[in-house]
Amino acid sequence: MAGMTAGAVRIVQLPAEAIIALADGDLAGANAASPVPLTGWMVSDSSVRTWQYRAVQAIQTPQDLPWITGILWDDEERVAVGQSGFHAAPDADGMVEVGYGVDPAYRRRGYARAALELAIARAQADPSVRTLRATISPDNEASLALIRQYPFVHNGEQWDEEDGLELIYELTW
Repeated sequence: MAGMTAGAVRIVQLPAEAIIALADGDLAGANAASPVPLTGWMVSDSSVRTWQYRAVQAIQTPQDLPWITGILWDDEERVAVGQSGFHAAPDADGMVEVGYGVDPAYRRRGYARAALELAIARAQADPSVRTLRATISPDNEASLALIRQYPFVHNGEQWDEEDGLELIYELTW
């Protein structure tokens, strides 16, 4: 996005009530509980699946709440442009896996890069984290091109029941 500064984008964590409402496709209920206004994309088919996973976590492992998917928020534009965060809190080996998605209306403006850079900074700032993982479909050229601009190492592949074949990239420190 022309003129976008690094500080203009942040992740806004949602309370469990908002995540559960999004998982149910209830935009009005989610907005009532959210600290920022949410858009219709947050309850689209592609987004609801993520919120359904996160709603289970919010209930079963509330310690994950500060880490899991939140709202990718543009402070200058005052709009939710996507979702971003980690799949869970750091595991026993100090690994977190990043996940992000940008609303199609806001793609090709630098928001995916901002989400990745926020994830890298957050992971590196936490002493319990030693590895940041990103898993990407081999068909997702945009995400592959982005991840290759950072010092991630391709460490194999895995089969995901929902997403199919994924390439594993890791950044360690």
